[in-house]
Parts: sequence; structure tokens; C-alpha cells
Amino acid sequence: MKTPKRIEPLIEDGLVDQVLRQLMSGKEATVYVVQCGDEIRCAKVYKEANQRGFHQAVHYTEGRKVKNSRAQRAMEKGTRYGRKEQESAWQRTEVDALYKLAQAGVRVPLPFGFYEGVLLMELLTDENGAAAPRLNDLELTREQALEFHAMLIRQVVLMLCAGIIHGDLSEFNILVDAHGPVIIDLPQAVDAAANNNASRMLDRDVENLANYFGQFAPELLDTQYAKEIWAIYQRGELLPDTPLTGRFAQHHKKADVYSVMREITSAKDDHEAKLRYQQIKREEGR
Repeated sequence: MKTPKRIEPLIEDGLVDQVLRQLMSGKEATVYVVQCGDEIRCAKVYKEANQRGFHQAVHYTEGRKVKNSRAQRAMEKGTRYGRKEQESAWQRTEVDALYKLAQAGVRVPLPFGFYEGVLLMELLTDENGAAAPRLNDLELTREQALEFHAMLIRQVVLMLCAGIIHGDLSEFNILVDAHGPVIIDLPQAVDAAANNNASRMLDRDVENLANYFGQFAPELLDTQYAKEIWAIYQRGELLPDTPLTGRFAQHHKKADVYSVMREITSAKDDHEAKLRYQQIKREEGR
């Protein structure tokens, strides 16, 4: 096929030998299958901002840091340079997340480099060697749904232990290779510690999983893994192998207003008594 313009510099630099075919096109990017020496890999070509259907939102980008102060100011002002830098930062978020998550043992495509808006990464395949299908293209048995759901909940935990929440996790950005589900598409990844929307993002990601797999295993619809995971994370006790139940008991104990008011009144009385005592001592000293 004709080489896409954005991949031409990679061919000139010897990073890619040839483009074999287009694999998929989404709201963020178009993915091609490419030959790199003896390896068959993917080249993810990010679309320009005005060609994308997914808009960057403040609840995703909150807490992200830009090292270049000039770029940060330009992004805040919305200048042409700032918009270009913002687009670059959006893409680098996925690249950085892939490297970090792969190192943490999360099942994501292995990245091989990022060059001028093109991400080279592992081509995921099924047990027959064909490109791995999206999760939403599969018809699952109840047993498969339970197995895949359990695997993905564990991946969500691994991601959170690495400080990252996917932010847009669903059956549309999960591939199933020969070994099970693999999480893809991470440009909107959320910093769990720095983003005030983190718990809500986690809740939505996990709810999406429950709703999808619940079609095949209805018992998953009543689980509350997100709240359980977040509560453990907030206590600083979340580990990759932390046992989970899918249940979460919220505490709705009413505040003892009478006791609180009694404590306030007592403290007030003590303060007033102290002031009276100090006044008496001053008068005695005259």
C-alpha cells in the first residue's frame, strides 16, 4: 500500500522497512501494520487535533505537569504554539504510560519508540497469528466473561499501584490476544495522585467492565470493585495481589450532634473560666 506521509521519515531513518496494511482507524489515530527488519509491528499515527473526534477535557489533563515553563504558559494562553505543545503532551502521555505500565507488569502493547507523532509498538495477535480482535467483537461464554473480568480487574489494580487510571476503559479499547485481554489507547490516562477526578474515573472504568461482562455473567452487575479498590488505595494498602471481594460496605453512621455541641459548650465554659481567673489575678496584683 502507499506509505502514509507521517511514516515516511521513519522509513528514511531505517526504523520501518515498509507499510503492509492499515489495521484500524479510531477517534485518536490510525494504526498500520509495518515491517521492521524481521519483526512485524504496529505504527500508531496520531491524528491532528482538528481531525480527531475525541476532545481533550480538563478532567483528564488536571494534574499533568509540563517541564518546559514556556510551553506551559503558551498552553494556558491557548496560542498556536501552545496548542501544538498541548497536542504533543497529549500524545506523550500515552507513550509514557505504556512504558511505565509495561514495566509494572500490566498487559499493554510493548512500545518500541515514539517519532514525530508516530508510536511504534508490538503487534498483538491471537492464537492463530492473526491480529488480535477487540473485546467487543467477541461472543463470550459466562465462564470466559468471569475469567476476563477477573483478569482486567487485576490489571486495573496493577495500573493504580503504578499511579495510573485509564480514564476511558471499555470493551472498545481492550484487545484479546492469545493470552487474554490487553489494554490499549492511553492518551487520556489519569494521574491517580494528582487528579481530583481520579476516583470518579476509576469508578467509570470499572463500571464499564461490569456492564459489558454482565451481559454474559449477570452476577457481575452488582459488584462494587471500584469503591473497594479506591478505599484500599486511599489507606495506602493497595498491592498488586491484594485480595478483592467485589463488595463494599458504606458507613452511614449519623453524627452525634448532641455530643459535639456538648464538647463545644464545655470548651467554651473552660475558656471563659480561664479568662475570669486571669482577671481576678490581675486585680489582686494591683
